[in-house]
Amino acid sequence: MHIRSIETAVPRPMPQAVLRDLMAAQPGLTPLARRLVRTVYDASGIETRHTVLDELEEAAAGGPVFFDHGSGHVLTPSTGTRNAAYARLSRELFVEAGRRALKTSGLEAEDVTHVVTVSCTGFFAPGPDYLLVRELGLPPSTRRLHVGFMGCYGAFPALRAARSTCQAEPDAVVLVVCVELCTLHLHVANDPDTIVSSSVFADGAAAAVVTARPAPAGEPTLTIESLETVLSEQGEQDMAWTIGDQGFDMVLSSYVPRIIEADIRGALDPLLGDRDAAGIEHWAVHPGGRSILDRVQSALGLDDAQLAPSRGVLRDYGNVSSATVLFVLREILHSRQAGPASVVAVAFGPGLTVETGLLTLGAA
Repeated sequence: MHIRSIETAVPRPMPQAVLRDLMAAQPGLTPLARRLVRTVYDASGIETRHTVLDELEEAAAGGPVFFDHGSGHVLTPSTGTRNAAYARLSRELFVEAGRRALKTSGLEAEDVTHVVTVSCTGFFAPGPDYLLVRELGLPPSTRRLHVGFMGCYGAFPALRAARSTCQAEPDAVVLVVCVELCTLHLHVANDPDTIVSSSVFADGAAAAVVTARPAPAGEPTLTIESLETVLSEQGEQDMAWTIGDQGFDMVLSSYVPRIIEADIRGALDPLLGDRDAAGIEHWAVHPGGRSILDRVQSALGLDDAQLAPSRGVLRDYGNVSSATVLFVLREILHSRQAGPASVVAVAFGPGLTVETGLLTLGAA
């Protein structure tokens, strides 16, 4: 089973410095919180994020909902209002990412047998899986699955479902699409964990085509060798995602990078066994934040080149939750390295859950 293509789609870009200044200017912040906002945003390793909230740059025609340009205040719409925006604004990203991935895979809409969609930032039904069948002209018999509310590791259960499908049905073609609109849940607070969360999360989409069908000669692929999951003994309260009255509330404690640093080697044991982590050519580490990448690099003894794709995605896109690891894998897939090379993909999420995958980069 291999990944034939990975493509992405993003809404409008926003410089991190602009978001920093906007958040630091919010009323109600203590002087300490204002300093922390500037420090955290500047140290994030992010230069640009993307957002569906056009209101952050231009006044809304029907009046402010998320941001009031007159006062400069970030507003607090209800969870229902935020979710309605998700249902409206996520559709284009689901369809565009799926269309791009299908186009570059060399397969046609009628080839798709299964769709798996992933998101933790909103809900609607009929859902995005239904939307893709209709908008991409997929066969009406396409079987559909939605993976919801699993956080930053959500792409892995989707890939596991795709792999199992292709094992059971060798002619299957599975379209996986992850879309997250994290900025719909932007919060202003003096709490350091909220400030950290607001400094990293962003909007975007990524899609992959998984199949056992042979790829055209010379085309790069990522063969899925194995996928593993491990629950950490600690961190259940340090990374969480809950539904509140004013949007979804992300808990991303400052302890998370240290927990990951302590547990990452053990979490990789089921995947790598006796293999030396430093001997893996490519790493797609979910860039949950700069500190997470720093501590993973230190714990595993990786060099700068091995973490370059993850740091590049963090710099250019921020943390796009479930879609992010596919952004990193796309960079690796498009690297066009000659000859087979090992790839390890890692993502972290609520639980604290560590999902890992071993893949082989090669050409058909």
